[in-house]
Amino acid sequence: MYRRPLQSAVRNFVNVSASRAAYRKVLDQEACFAQALAVCQLARVPSPCLTPCRSLHLNTQLRNVKETPQHTEEEVGAFTKLIEAMGFTGPLKYNKWKIKIAALRMYTCCVERINYDDFFEKCSLPDTLNSWFLVAQLHVWMCLVRMRQEGRAGKYMCRYIVHSMWEDVEQRSKILGIDAIHRKEATKAMTETFYAAIFGYDEGILSDDCVLAAALWRNLFNRECEDPKQLELMVEYVRKQMQYIDALDGEDLLLTGEVKWRPLVEENAQSILKVATPTYNDTGL
Repeated sequence: MYRRPLQSAVRNFVNVSASRAAYRKVLDQEACFAQALAVCQLARVPSPCLTPCRSLHLNTQLRNVKETPQHTEEEVGAFTKLIEAMGFTGPLKYNKWKIKIAALRMYTCCVERINYDDFFEKCSLPDTLNSWFLVAQLHVWMCLVRMRQEGRAGKYMCRYIVHSMWEDVEQRSKILGIDAIHRKEATKAMTETFYAAIFGYDEGILSDDCVLAAALWRNLFNRECEDPKQLELMVEYVRKQMQYIDALDGEDLLLTGEVKWRPLVEENAQSILKVATPTYNDTGL
């Protein structure tokens, strides 16, 4: 009674299994053919996008400097992934309070260790709050690029660097006597300018000097620069500054936040190849 249905079911199962095996074989053959075709195309036509150009401006000797080693992504547990997916920050390599203090100190280095008068003079920028913000955000961006290389702790520090920047902008606008309505509008405009500048600067630092110069012309000069020497000066400044910051120790930056900027104009730019290391006496101080 049950023999015919059972035989029919077995026969159908065998047929389906055979068809699935044949289909899987065809897919494997197509995948191998596509992979071989891609390898042949890469071997015949080298793509220029595979090696991004990060050559330094007007300085061929600096191109031989080794690139900063890429940090591997920090492995975290399932619980840390869960709480970070909910918007919280899991345990970090260093104390969060120390990272916050280091972030505030790093932002302070961006506003107190920069000679803004040189930028206003050399770049023909008006001495206004907006010009100060444009120069400050350029240095904040360079700090963010460096700290993003330090894994989760570095990204956590980036959040408080940006937070310190907006707190400072708020306090400076109050000191200048800007009322609440105009202060809110100005802060909104600066926020849009900041994130647009970050995108442009990221693209410029990974590309050639023309792309970086275009990003500086749009963001720092506000599309009003007519002197190519000013753009040339700023491109050279950003390149040498980024190379100098990349050579700093990541652990020291996470714990201290100390950054010493190179001057806008210096006679011997080759000195950026030698990063000043701290010296200690016999007592370890």
